[in-house]
This record gives sequence, structure tokens and C-alpha cells, in this order.
Amino acid sequence: MTHDLKPAIPSPGHPAVEAYLAEGYDSVVGMSSRFAAAICARLLRLQTQEGVTGPIAEIGAFEGRFFIALAHALEPGELALALDIFSWPDPGVEQRFEANCARHGIGAERRRTIKGDAGAMAPADLLAQAGGAPLRFIHIDGEHSRAALTRDLALATACLAEGGLIVLDDMLHPGYPTLMVAVQAYLEANPDIVPLCVIDRETIVGATKFVLCQRAWFERYQSRLLEIFKDFVWPLGADFEPHWCLVLSQDTRLAEIV
Repeated sequence: MTHDLKPAIPSPGHPAVEAYLAEGYDSVVGMSSRFAAAICARLLRLQTQEGVTGPIAEIGAFEGRFFIALAHALEPGELALALDIFSWPDPGVEQRFEANCARHGIGAERRRTIKGDAGAMAPADLLAQAGGAPLRFIHIDGEHSRAALTRDLALATACLAEGGLIVLDDMLHPGYPTLMVAVQAYLEANPDIVPLCVIDRETIVGATKFVLCQRAWFERYQSRLLEIFKDFVWPLGADFEPHWCLVLSQDTRLAEIV
């Protein structure tokens, strides 16, 4: 089976994101993949085109690698919130986060740093940090335990805007096999939320992400994703029993049957 060559990553849809991914991404310590960052930036552009606007948040911002890409994808006047305990692996991580944001063009007027445990935060407090507006995009990359992910998902759901997206990091990672248990329980308890797509891993550290959306928005978003990412759609998709969604991958081959 032969395959035509395609770009290593899809267009992020924003010149500032494209420049950062090409020239600055690897200089910021972190484990998120460039492939996923490009897709998530393009999802933010898609939201804007669909009339979904407002602030975003990342739970587990670390030194800012993924956060900076997301912030560059925002429209003028939109705010990016960075939530983290900022004590791992050492207390200097918050200073490095702030320095990385400044070095890569995300000024203090475009972001808000929130130090603390997101799982202990009330939805009203997070919304207040966002100026009272619901969040259109929430990336969850916090503590990798079932209990923490369950709390983070509850917070994200309570703060989600109409048409909003929740992105879960390190799904199906061999180091955190029980996270999928928390995700399945969440989906069963929240039938109005469904997987929109799976973003395949780039490496074992640049791991798989799940993108979740409101069920009422699934068809609307899926039709656009099929157009935008047509070169990156793995043909068989993902079966969440009974829900089906797209898989976006750099490698779209199927196994050869001989």
C-alpha cells in the first residue's frame, strides 16, 4: 500500500501559532506534541468561525509550551487562564512559565496565572477569574490520577460555554492506564458530552488527546473537521460504544491484510 506525502502537521490557522510551532515550541520544556498543538489551535479558529468566542483555560500549564500555542490562537481581547500548583518539579516553575510567555509574545494583558489546585476551585471562582464569561476551550493536563481527572472534568463542565471544547491530555498513555476509567465514567454520567475526535500520539511523551464537545454540536463540528483535517483522518475512527468519532493522526495507514 502506498501513500502520498503530506505535511507533518496540519496548518494551525494562525500565523503567530505557526511561527511559534516552527521556531519556539521545542525551546519550552514540556511533553505536549506539536501535532496536537496545531490541531487545537485550528479548533480555536474553527470556534471563532462558528461564533464561539471568549476565554480559555489550561489546567496544568507547567512551563507554558502548550499554553503559549493556545494563547496565540485567541482573538484580540480574549483571555487565557493558566492553572497550576506551580511547585513541581521545583518552585521555580512559575517563574519559568512567566518568562516563557513573555519571551514568546504572550503579554500579561493576554493571560492570567492562577496558582493552586484546580480540583479545589469552585466553578464560580474560575469564572470570576475569566471575567464572568464561560470558557470556550479547556485543556486538562493536571494531576494524572482518576480522582484528580474526575474533579477537573467536573470543573470544566460547569464552566463550559455553549459550543465549548474540553481537551484531555495523556489519554491511553501506558503510564496512566486508569485515566480512561475516569473518562468512561464521566461520559456515562454526562450523556450531553461526547468525544468529538481523538488526536493520535506523536511519541510516547507527546501522547494521545481526546477532544470532547456538547452532543448538540457534534455533527456541526465533525463536518468541518472532515474538511479541515482531511489529510489526517484515520479511516476507521474511534468506537466509544456506542458513540463514534474521528481519529486524527500523522499516520493514516491501515494494516495490510495478506
